[in-house]
Amino acid sequence: MPPNPLERRTFLRRAGGAALSTLGLIPGSLRGARVPEKPGPESLVKLLFEGFDERQRKAVCFPWDYVDKERGLLRTRLENNWRITDPTIEGTFFSRDQQAMIRAIFEGMTNPDWHGRFDRQLHDDVGGFGKKQSIAIFGEPTSGNFEFVLTSRHMTLRCDGDSAEHVAFGGPILYAHEGERLYEKPDHKSNVFWPQAVEANKLYGTLDRKHQELALVTRGMPSEELVGFKGAGGAFQGCPVSAFAPDQKDELRRILGRLLEPFRSSDQDEAIRCLHAQGGLDGCHLAFYKEGDLGDDGIYDNWRLEGPSFVWYFRGRPHVHVWVNVADAPVGILNSYQDSVGV
Repeated sequence: MPPNPLERRTFLRRAGGAALSTLGLIPGSLRGARVPEKPGPESLVKLLFEGFDERQRKAVCFPWDYVDKERGLLRTRLENNWRITDPTIEGTFFSRDQQAMIRAIFEGMTNPDWHGRFDRQLHDDVGGFGKKQSIAIFGEPTSGNFEFVLTSRHMTLRCDGDSAEHVAFGGPILYAHEGERLYEKPDHKSNVFWPQAVEANKLYGTLDRKHQELALVTRGMPSEELVGFKGAGGAFQGCPVSAFAPDQKDELRRILGRLLEPFRSSDQDEAIRCLHAQGGLDGCHLAFYKEGDLGDDGIYDNWRLEGPSFVWYFRGRPHVHVWVNVADAPVGILNSYQDSVGV
């Protein structure tokens, strides 16, 4: 049975620790709510789950392999503009304590140094944290495999406590941002994720002509939602990383660190372990796409780092969408996804 709400509030007060930072972009209704400081996001998912009443469980909790009639296997679904369930985080469906716990789960899934930038993205794209976001919980957090999924326009993040075996981030994720306008200018002013592309283009500039020609794809840029795994024998676009000079490989490792930086350290480590299991960066290809080069300035807005079961697909047109799919082997349900929806 779920704990008595009064008992839960007492526990939260005793545990102490403000759940929310004081950033001005966080909804005022959540400021001052208190949740435990020490528990990680998985522990908070369990606490959140235990506190749901029957109405809440019916709306946002599902069996581990629940299949939606329209969306298929819902737990691994990936879109760039969606809510996985109907209730929004902010509002009357969740209590104030529950909203605070959901915020704390989000903060635990991400790098503290990035909370401000994520809040800027959420402010620009959905009006702020919780405004147009929804959650779902799959499985049994208190006794078995489970996964917490947070979705909105331009964000799909997961927290699974390693329940999804062989997979980084709990499954495919997406982060994106529409900065000052829907159709961004070539400099992507104010886009919080654009610096990742700037770093990748610096590496392109260090390649010799032969490797630049291999890396630059003039036609045939794949649709952005195509992040299924091709396996070791797959046909990859771009230049094989194994052909890079040692200093260029070192630079790519640094760039990979920038790509991983927004997320918590345990997810960063798991992504690296998965990458090493499939041959490391030497097993990957790096591609830049001439199509969609805003301003035709040679700073490529669209690029892709891909290996047998590793895809990091940066799409900068019309604004930034980044699709990520990482596992330690190209097997299982993560091999295909349906089309994305929205912009």
